[in-house]
Amino acid sequence: MKAVAIIPSRLQSSRLPEKALKDIEGIPMIVHVAKRCLYSSSLSDVFVATDSKEIEQVVLEWGGKVIMTSSNHQSGTDRIAEAAHSIDADIVVNVQGDEALVNPLHIDNVVQMMLDNPSVKVGILVNEFKKKNSPGDIKVVLNQNSEVMYFSRNDIPSSHRSEIPEMLKAYHVVPFKKDFLIEYASWKPTKLELLEFNEYLRILENGEKIKALKVESAAISVDTEDDLIKVRNDMKEDSLFLTYSKEKKGNFLRNNKIK
Repeated sequence: MKAVAIIPSRLQSSRLPEKALKDIEGIPMIVHVAKRCLYSSSLSDVFVATDSKEIEQVVLEWGGKVIMTSSNHQSGTDRIAEAAHSIDADIVVNVQGDEALVNPLHIDNVVQMMLDNPSVKVGILVNEFKKKNSPGDIKVVLNQNSEVMYFSRNDIPSSHRSEIPEMLKAYHVVPFKKDFLIEYASWKPTKLELLEFNEYLRILENGEKIKALKVESAAISVDTEDDLIKVRNDMKEDSLFLTYSKEKKGNFLRNNKIK
């Protein structure tokens, strides 16, 4: 089965405007994400889906591929669903455009999970997380089959009566079967989705399942200025970044596989 990554990206962000183009060690954040996806052995191609001419220009300057989409999308998943119509693929991996430290091996792991479980329509990575009262991070609870029960910006499960040593956080690498992705985009936004501002709740509210894969990762989504500072510092010591940091700009976003 053919898998591709589509990275949804928009210019404006409520908490960190124009974060897709923020400089991280001399490279725009959206370019970091695309570059790291290209190191995944499970992906046959990588695209950025955006409605921003500025983002399009930057990605093209770095040698990447862009699919222009409508400006009316309320979520990144709806944006990649539009882009997926024009792509030949069986699995579409939604890699959030602010996962600047995404590990390509984790992409491989969750795609392999999809291949090993043909009945799974959508998956997600999760990792342990200890930071409390962090509404920018999506927390997750799972059932005994590693299926998502709920997503929240609040801390879940509750520590009101028992101390919770760690939580699980959504690590925004989300593979969809292409047909299911397009079906999902035809559904109206749901009550909990709008309440939590998390589009994956639309899947759960319509009675479908999301299979989770837990990995070890310290990567965070860049949602605030503090997140950006942390990722800039972490990037300096990142081994994959040290591998690709000296490549030439025009050919930067060409296919590179981990051997």
